[in-house]
Amino acid sequence: MGDAIHTEGLTKYYGRNRGIAELDLAVRPGQVFGFLGPNGAGKTTTIRLLLDLIRPTGGRAEVLGMDTRAHSVEIRRRVGYLSGELALYENLTGRELLEYIANLRGLGDRRLAGELCARLDLDPGHHVHDLSRGNKQKLGLVLALMHHPELLILDEPTSGLDPLVQQEFHRIVRQATAEGRTVFLSSHVLSEVERMADQVGIIRDGRLVDLLQVSALKTHALRRFELDFARPVPAAVFERLPGVVEVTVSGGVVRCAIQGSVDPLIKAAAGYELVNLVSHEPDLEEVFLAYYRRGTTDAAA
Repeated sequence: MGDAIHTEGLTKYYGRNRGIAELDLAVRPGQVFGFLGPNGAGKTTTIRLLLDLIRPTGGRAEVLGMDTRAHSVEIRRRVGYLSGELALYENLTGRELLEYIANLRGLGDRRLAGELCARLDLDPGHHVHDLSRGNKQKLGLVLALMHHPELLILDEPTSGLDPLVQQEFHRIVRQATAEGRTVFLSSHVLSEVERMADQVGIIRDGRLVDLLQVSALKTHALRRFELDFARPVPAAVFERLPGVVEVTVSGGVVRCAIQGSVDPLIKAAAGYELVNLVSHEPDLEEVFLAYYRRGTTDAAA
């Protein structure tokens, strides 16, 4: 089986303004792919190109093995899409909207829609214009999921959802990938991507700056340590260690960060009476911000 999503040199300019540039992606079937970047980085532009909602300036894209321009109708039939700018028919009830979309899709079995409403705690009997932002988001998720699509393309899917519903959404995603389906998840909620994604692409200013497994991505982060000694220790002992930065000493407490092996830090600490050591795991947000700081530094240089 080929890639669920494959792009080569995909480029989009809006006049002189950059959308994305030379984007090469390969998303394997059965995985959750996290597409990370702040607002304006090019995430939504990429999604719209994949769905043939806009046309590229250059390059090409395939979804489920089909060219996005030649087979856009078939692609949309097999894809579930949640827009980051969700727009619904406000004068319909949720149930009427679900029926309408089901009829458009030729969907005979409506049971999955009902099951999803129950799982996401959505009452579809209310008019859309009376729904809260969170309930509109739930309705958008049901619309994207109810035809059991092979590929889910979700743009900021948990926006407005309360924590309990977010947990249920995470279970739905895990169930989808267990069945061999693929999830392309665009988000700037880094903890969400860290929890769900198998692989992460980081986009900055319309360009893909890295493509890594989540586990590998975290190895790039600074790990933070707090060492508690029985007596005060000299800061210079730790400041000169390879990879160690941000050293602060307050009496017998040393706080620092390290990138790479912790072996030099442990060996230096062994020369004093160490009472306690606390290691703070790096999170994905710190790694992500480091990529953007590095990009700003590179641009300045």
